[in-house]
Amino acid sequence: MKLHVHEGRAFAAKRIMKFGSDMEFGDRQYISLSQCDAIGFRTCREIEGPYIDYLESQFGKPVMLSGPVIPEPPTSHLEQKWESWLEGFKPGSVIYCAFGSECTLKKDQFQELLLGLELSGMPFLGVLKPPFGAESIEAALPEGFEERVRGIGVVYGGWVQQQLILKHPSVGCFITHCGSGSLAEALVNKCQLVLLPQFGDQIMNARMMSQNLKVGMEVEKEEDGSFTKLSVCKAVKAVMEDDSKIGKEIRTNHAKLGEFLLSKDLESSYIDSFNQKLQDLLG
Repeated sequence: MKLHVHEGRAFAAKRIMKFGSDMEFGDRQYISLSQCDAIGFRTCREIEGPYIDYLESQFGKPVMLSGPVIPEPPTSHLEQKWESWLEGFKPGSVIYCAFGSECTLKKDQFQELLLGLELSGMPFLGVLKPPFGAESIEAALPEGFEERVRGIGVVYGGWVQQQLILKHPSVGCFITHCGSGSLAEALVNKCQLVLLPQFGDQIMNARMMSQNLKVGMEVEKEEDGSFTKLSVCKAVKAVMEDDSKIGKEIRTNHAKLGEFLLSKDLESSYIDSFNQKLQDLLG
């Protein structure tokens, strides 16, 4: 029996990467999916049900799920400088913005993002790489920005303990590039999601979170894929303001999904089911 197991999202990969024999990644993936007897994914039906159903209908074979990726609870303590800074703000009031280690923005988009954070009027911590063409974070800041946000906003170019920051009571919103790891860490915490994908499966992840699951708000973009400070600010306020109808729905759905992901025996029940289906296939 051939079992094709895929770690991550349950949808087709973009055909851009090439491996041995000059074969594109998409072709290799399609051949594997077509010739195996079953397909395995590290996810759950409660999150990716429509995609699972689509794969089963397209390939005519069982898709077995081993459960969602749930981050291990951190055992360390938040670095004191961030603990002290965050404690200076009300619960649920701080925006945390981080785009991971591989995502680099163009300078104009970097500045629009920061200006959008400023425009929200809320305290914020931005953990970002310097944009293309800039030697440092400081060199890329909008004119006068540092002085205007002093005391309420920080832009940092180093590594931080993201899980512990997301868990901090003062953090109420997470602007994310929609990498799978960041989304998993956010969903098991109470901070609200603002989705700002840049490329690849980040875009699919954002659509799933905003349109299918309705647990986050995606930042509106122009036809060329760019965003503005106004669209960033609008998305933040939609999830943060108490009287926002959309925000109430998102907060409710997020809370339900987070509770589900942290439910007792979730992972073990999926693993048991996965093993049983493997045994059934083997007869």
